[in-house]
Amino acid sequence: MRKLILAISAFALGAGTALADPIADREASMKERGKIVGGLSKVVKGEEAFDAAAVLEQLKALEANADKFDVAALFPAGSDQGKTEASPKIWEDMAGFKAAEDKYLADVKAAVAAAPANVDALKESFGKVAANCGACHKVYRLKKS
Repeated sequence: MRKLILAISAFALGAGTALADPIADREASMKERGKIVGGLSKVVKGEEAFDAAAVLEQLKALEANADKFDVAALFPAGSDQGKTEASPKIWEDMAGFKAAEDKYLADVKAAVAAAPANVDALKESFGKVAANCGACHKVYRLKKS
């Protein structure tokens, strides 16, 4: 009986994973990322006051988002079809796409580790993070029509 329950549980877990929607999942992850980047961008532009604790909290949220961004799970074969802004170049150059995401994560982690104490320090570390976003979108994202 125990083996049957374990088998059913394993099947249910696998079935739940198979029913996941990678397009919706990656869109949600990117929207979350964009919201955090947008908030930090306002601080960099002087549209919002610099608060070291709030900035560090936002950078840590960005790091958590990047840490859970699983390229293989979010961009499986076949998920280039449907309503998506993901460029076919992702699947043509998965190694390059993964390398871009790894660089982004490294730059986010460096920004967190730096714990910017003022807006100038934030501009330096956040500039590197934001440059990753722009570079990746240029190659791996379709323009909205």
